[in-house]
Parts: sequence; C-alpha cells; structure tokens
Amino acid sequence: MVTATDTATSDALLATILSSISDDKAEDIVQIDLRGKSEIGDYMVICSGRSTRQVAAISEKLAQTVKDTYGRSVKMEGKETGDWVLIDTGDVIVHVFRPEVREFYQLEKMWLPVSEAGTASH
Repeated sequence: MVTATDTATSDALLATILSSISDDKAEDIVQIDLRGKSEIGDYMVICSGRSTRQVAAISEKLAQTVKDTYGRSVKMEGKETGDWVLIDTGDVIVHVFRPEVREFYQLEKMWLPVSEAGTASH
C-alpha cells in the first residue's frame, strides 16, 4: 500500500535528482511517471551527457547527492564504459546516456504514451 508519505518522499527524491542532473548540464531530460504502470519505481528519468566523461560525472555526483541527502546507497550499472549508466535509487530509476546510445535504445518510446513519445526530444 502506497501512503502519502511514500509519495512525498519519491516526489522529493525526484526533485533532488532533476536538480542534480540539471546542475551538471544533462541534456534532453525526460521525466516519466511510472506510478500504476510498473513496480520498478515511481518515476523514470532519462537524460543525455555529451561524452562518456560527462555521463560518468553526472552519475557519480547524483549517487553522492542521493546518499548525502537521503542516506540511500544507489545501485549503479554501466559506469565503467560511460555509454549508458543506470542508477536505481529505489523510487526513481535514472538513465544517463550518450546521445547516440540513447537514440539506439529509445526508452522513451517504451514507457511514454504514444502521444508523448513522438514529442520527446533527443
């Protein structure tokens, strides 16, 4: 059962994540509400970094911000190559891509309604 406190926590976490990746100059940030669609989390955030170095830096700083702010250790996959990093914070799943890799996987098309997926920019 999801409580109002759970929703407030995931909303606050989402706001922190969006602020962190925006501060680190992530591009083409897309936020997807997963509540009622999937049990993997409440939200998914997809964004791009211009280089493998920026993708890794955005991911590392985000993981540290979540740990410092919420006391949560995140699960992170893919940081070694820097093409695509998945950060699982529990309530919010974050994907940080290099633009070419993001175009290849097209996650927005899998998760957004058809009407919104066509307008999501890359």
